[in-house]
Amino acid sequence: MKYRIPIVFGFVVSAMLLFAPPLSALRQVRGERGAPPAASPQTAAPIDLTGYWVSLVTDNWTYRVLTPPKGDYLYLPLNAEARRVANAWDPAKDEAAGEQCKGYGPVGVMRMPTRLHIAWQDEKTLKLEADTGTQTRLLHFGPPEPPTGPRAWQGYSVAEWQLSGNGRGRGSEAPRPGTGSLKVTTTQMRPGYIHKNGVPYSENAVLTEYFTIVSDRGVTYLVDTLMLEDPKYLIQSFVRSAQFKKQSDATGWDPIPCSAK
Repeated sequence: MKYRIPIVFGFVVSAMLLFAPPLSALRQVRGERGAPPAASPQTAAPIDLTGYWVSLVTDNWTYRVLTPPKGDYLYLPLNAEARRVANAWDPAKDEAAGEQCKGYGPVGVMRMPTRLHIAWQDEKTLKLEADTGTQTRLLHFGPPEPPTGPRAWQGYSVAEWQLSGNGRGRGSEAPRPGTGSLKVTTTQMRPGYIHKNGVPYSENAVLTEYFTIVSDRGVTYLVDTLMLEDPKYLIQSFVRSAQFKKQSDATGWDPIPCSAK
């Protein structure tokens, strides 16, 4: 049996399809009317990084506490050009050129003996200060901005929260309160040193970090895992970690200037 659609009914349906608003517009209207606004990065933070922290130097003590002598770059994944640059290191020349902070970029200062003060500058920006070298890092949530002005020692850092469990798919776990990590990708850095003894990284280096929180016996620790990639000077990624213990206040906070020596 064949079904026939009346001509008038067909015309009405065609008109409805022709003049109906796009689906995206309907979704936008529904979102504006019913859906709650997205939480800011500050409100959505799965872990709390704010407060004062003191570094725990538990590995590579001679490279992190002291300035190694020229040419001491054993076990670092350097190519021939990087070794040539490191062998030509002259701290007096860096001081005279006003580049005494070359060893205090993020890959360097985060592994030095230091104290950190982390606070929200606004709801989309974490401010990380280090008293060693008097350095300040701004961790920006949201899409990266185009570079403006000269490069800085701390570069430009883009941050995003990563949850431990996405709640997707069969058998997946929902995010657990108090867990997760902060991923930070830093680019646009001014050329600097991995170690203060002149081991270089270039302006094209990319630093990726993962900040996590660990609690043990009532003590809270911050762990920063760093991965530096630089095709100009490294034959593979430079990977290290830094640990910090949380303090109850600013005790011991003592900003000191950079030193090339």
